[in-house]
Amino acid sequence: MTKRQSDESFKEQMLKKLAQGQENHYQEHSSADDSYQQGTDTDETSENKTSNYNKSKSDDQKLPDSVNLTRRSQNSKQVSNSAIKDENSASASDEKGVETTIRANHKKTKKKVKKQKSPKKREDRMVRQITFAVIVALIGLMSLGGYLVYEHISTAVQPLNSKDSEQITVNIPIGSSNKEIGNILEKKKIIRSGMIFNYYTKFHNLAGFKGGYYNFSPDQTIDEIAASLQEGGTEEPQAAVAGKILIPEGYTIDQIAEAITTNVNEKSKPKSKFTSEEFMQVVTNQDFINSMVQKYPDLLTSASEATDVRYVLEGYLFPATYDYAKATTMQELVEQMISTTNDKLQSYYSTIVEKGYTVQEVMTLASLVEKEGVKTEDRRKIAQVFLNRLAIDMPIQSDISVLYALNEHKELLSTEDTKVDSPYNLYLNTGYGPGPFNSPSLESIQAVLTPEATDDLYFVADTKTGEVYFSKTYEEHLALVEKYVNNQE
Repeated sequence: MTKRQSDESFKEQMLKKLAQGQENHYQEHSSADDSYQQGTDTDETSENKTSNYNKSKSDDQKLPDSVNLTRRSQNSKQVSNSAIKDENSASASDEKGVETTIRANHKKTKKKVKKQKSPKKREDRMVRQITFAVIVALIGLMSLGGYLVYEHISTAVQPLNSKDSEQITVNIPIGSSNKEIGNILEKKKIIRSGMIFNYYTKFHNLAGFKGGYYNFSPDQTIDEIAASLQEGGTEEPQAAVAGKILIPEGYTIDQIAEAITTNVNEKSKPKSKFTSEEFMQVVTNQDFINSMVQKYPDLLTSASEATDVRYVLEGYLFPATYDYAKATTMQELVEQMISTTNDKLQSYYSTIVEKGYTVQEVMTLASLVEKEGVKTEDRRKIAQVFLNRLAIDMPIQSDISVLYALNEHKELLSTEDTKVDSPYNLYLNTGYGPGPFNSPSLESIQAVLTPEATDDLYFVADTKTGEVYFSKTYEEHLALVEKYVNNQE
């Protein structure tokens, strides 16, 4: 039993005793009154002759006793209530004292517990701080590690040396895996990491690499190297590439003479080892031309038989990018261009013969189509317009022929320009003219051999949009010229 429960029990017992005592006291007074009443009744019965005076006296005597009894009873109740209040007050006082004592003891206990727990709390706090510091350190290390890995990968996929274009001959065995190829390239100091090469090519689904000899340089990217590996190498080692020459589609021999002086593979030192003078000496050298005709008869026989040509080899130097080595000569480079044209036309020679054309005629029309149209469908229609005109002995009247005859570039031709005296002027002369006006693309050659059927004889291009409009009559053509050429601001 707790202290509080004991106090409550104690108060209940005291209240019961006080209530019992009050009840007993009340019962005693009640008994005395009953006895007194009974005695009075007996006296009245036995003494019937008692006078009113005696009754009055008896009543006067009895009244003070009752009053006194009542007062004594009231006093007793007051004393009892006072005692109860005193008891309650004492009990409340005792309870407050007990509560105060309990609180004091509780505070002391708390202080003791706090004192006992303080070292434990300090230890826990220290552990939490150390744990937090370790976590922060680990996060920092992981972030740093991730950054370093990212930097390593980003650097590894870049060229080993973007300023070093010197080529290195590499032999890739047939059946080599991506990992093996990467290790070979890393040992040859062409790439930074064979492991990164392996993962990069697999991640980007770069496969189908072929064996053979390759010439790679440290300034090449993984994508460039992968593209070369997919094309395939050579059976025998080739001389390392010292530079690249770019011949754009539609270039004339005069323009090619300038193009071969630029090494498009070297941005810092764009000059190639060749000069325009060397190039012109080779392409106009009759002995060299004869040797090429003998070597590539299907391609160059009709060209060698043409008259009034400016350059026999005009149109036969195929537009493409050509590699050259340190030992490459000018004649070897020009022959490489002629050989490429022969390779491109190899599958079309029989078609040319079947259609009754010469190679010279096909290349001439293709060179005009190359400059007159841009879209494939337009080129095929333009080719048919030229063929329609040739079929009725109508001059082709192409501005390209006049510009070539003038040997200059103009946006618009004047009437006087179209009267220039030159076999290349197809405004004045019917037929194909002496020969090609530039080096056409394979697409333009195909357009001449597979034109789109049409009865149109005229076409004009919008000078702003390049859209080509075709017509059958001259009147329709003049209206289109007025709308899309003359009225353009």
